[in-house]
Amino acid sequence: MSYSIQHLKETAEIVAKINPEDCEKCVRELVGVRTRGGRLFILGVGGSAANASHAVNDFRKIAGLECYAPTDNVSELTARHQRRRLGQPCSSSGWRGSKLNSKDALLILSVGGGNLEKNVSPGFISAIQLAKQVGARVIASSARTAATPRRRPTPA
Repeated sequence: MSYSIQHLKETAEIVAKINPEDCEKCVRELVGVRTRGGRLFILGVGGSAANASHAVNDFRKIAGLECYAPTDNVSELTARHQRRRLGQPCSSSGWRGSKLNSKDALLILSVGGGNLEKNVSPGFISAIQLAKQVGARVIASSARTAATPRRRPTPA
């Protein structure tokens, strides 16, 4: 089976597992954020940071939501990384200074999910914990499960 056929087959299998009611719940939450005058913070690392940045533009332009991707601020992000490398206390999430509150919501985009024990995206876990502390909503988290192997295309 070619890589393209396998990819499309697996994509169709994944899409078939999506519960439409879960999608509707997400839409209702997003409408609620806009109605409350809250902000949407879209979190992602690696390729998901690029997706978060793109989504920010769409949510602002199409849905009229005040929206941010903390990874868009490269200067702050690299400064925080440097402080952490030097052993200084530092929050890995620049958006914490944004005074996250109960009107706001997080949308987390992740391939690897989050796992504190395995040190997989611990920033996502702390972001969810902070959201819960202040009463902000966590709308969605898309993640590959630990049991799902990462596949690479085989060379022709």
